[in-house]
Amino acid sequence: MKKTVLIYGLIVGLVVVAMMFITMPFVMDGTLEHSYLLGYTTMVIALSTIFIAIKNYRDKQSNGTIKFGKAFLIGLYITLIGGVLYASGWEIYMAVSGMNMQEFSEGYMQGEVAKLEKAGASAAEIEAVKEEGKYYMEMMKNPLVRFLFVMFLEFVPVGIIISLISAAVLRKKNVLPANV
Repeated sequence: MKKTVLIYGLIVGLVVVAMMFITMPFVMDGTLEHSYLLGYTTMVIALSTIFIAIKNYRDKQSNGTIKFGKAFLIGLYITLIGGVLYASGWEIYMAVSGMNMQEFSEGYMQGEVAKLEKAGASAAEIEAVKEEGKYYMEMMKNPLVRFLFVMFLEFVPVGIIISLISAAVLRKKNVLPANV
């Protein structure tokens, strides 16, 4: 199980980090407006390898059967490895690109405020978003908090959902049975 988790976890992490390095310059200059959509799509595609990993483990190391708990753990471990690489990728990107998290956060908040203003939001709604943004900007100054925030609030929930679905589907040995 360790080998499967490590290999697929590294694949997940490398895919999301590579995509981050490719797309981040476009996000920073504003040409990639819906970057969050691209980011989460990339995560889903990369994390879909959890399904492949569980199936591979079920078919090759577990005689064609796997319990839900074991399958879920495989997915969770892959998610955690990928999440550590993803959050590390953020930190590395900031270091090599000279990106200032404070400037990034301020720019993001200004964009959100502009969207609200364009949509006709009230002054109270806009002020609430600004206050929330200030809170997160202060929080993101701490590298450990930023690492855990990026990993556990952005990446891990997606991996948990995919792990649950994959474990539920693949626990049934008649679903995509191995070609023996």
